[in-house]
Amino acid sequence: MKLASVTVSGLFLLLSSGITSGRNAIIFVADGLRQGSVNEEDAPAMNLVRKQGVFFANSHALFPTFTTPNASALATGHFLGDTGDFSNTVYTGYPLPMLGGTQTPFIENDRVLGNIDEHFGGNFLHEETLLSFAAAHGYNTAAIGKLGPTLIQDAAEAKPVNGFVPVPKTVIIDDSTGKAGGVPLDPRVVQTLADAHLPPLAPDRSNGAAPTSEQNNGFPGNNSSPGTLVANTVQQQYFADVLTKAVLPMFKKDGKPFVVVFWSRDPDGTQHNHGDSLNQLSPGINGPTSKAAVHNADNNLKQIRSYLASCAANHHLLMRNFRCPESADYADSPISKNLPFCSRYRPRRLTSIRAES
Repeated sequence: MKLASVTVSGLFLLLSSGITSGRNAIIFVADGLRQGSVNEEDAPAMNLVRKQGVFFANSHALFPTFTTPNASALATGHFLGDTGDFSNTVYTGYPLPMLGGTQTPFIENDRVLGNIDEHFGGNFLHEETLLSFAAAHGYNTAAIGKLGPTLIQDAAEAKPVNGFVPVPKTVIIDDSTGKAGGVPLDPRVVQTLADAHLPPLAPDRSNGAAPTSEQNNGFPGNNSSPGTLVANTVQQQYFADVLTKAVLPMFKKDGKPFVVVFWSRDPDGTQHNHGDSLNQLSPGINGPTSKAAVHNADNNLKQIRSYLASCAANHHLLMRNFRCPESADYADSPISKNLPFCSRYRPRRLTSIRAES
């Protein structure tokens, strides 16, 4: 994650250069991706990026095990001593009424993030994020994907005003979109989704299956019943479609540069709940369900890159750089962070950065 912070700092310098044409940046995060999972069979899109680019084999997460500390580092470029985000569960020092008065809330929740934003001066990280900086300098911005780290990419947008969260400058689309407690969408975004035949309500992780079905990606199982045996396909396909069929085309029409974060819950979400190894060590995290989750994230990346390539072919958007820093998030499954940079005029060689614990 330290390497990712350096990369983000470079983007801050890029945005402050005053170049009105600007570069476009898409930060792709495959949560829980291990180095060994990136191969031609399970992750061909990521593997191609790694082969064609720069490979960093010994960079590290800022904090192993938890998502939101690393999300805060990616969002701000700061160490945890600056942001105060040391875990997915934090000590707030005051009771949160929406969670029964607890002072140690799980913060992968939009309402919780908004509440602690409000309590701690409007931005609980106390550091400017890349997306807020970009928006302030005339860029379109969006964060799409996993609940919690997605909103942290522009943390201050969760702050309520007179009890309600206003429509943010950044397009925020996560598990809670269209539901109680979710960050509202601008009416223009809602219309753009409708024009793309996409609902303004994000699907959950169930894949449309029953709560205790092995086809439900949110089903963790127990010591007598296996957990899910499928990847988080439906929800993540929605997020990928939202980005490539609605948000990016909308940004392209605006003619302004943009910065986007796409946070894939897979493979991490599926790896937590997979039922491949009920009461046995083998195949463990290397089973077919975990591999399907890696491939699911890879398919999302492939779809995003295919959209960018189609724009390049039509002289609307050309690939400039592609970087993919991966750093540890969980002890057994590091987190991947892939940064493709785009220019509307000049193609450049694809590059990749990979980091692990």
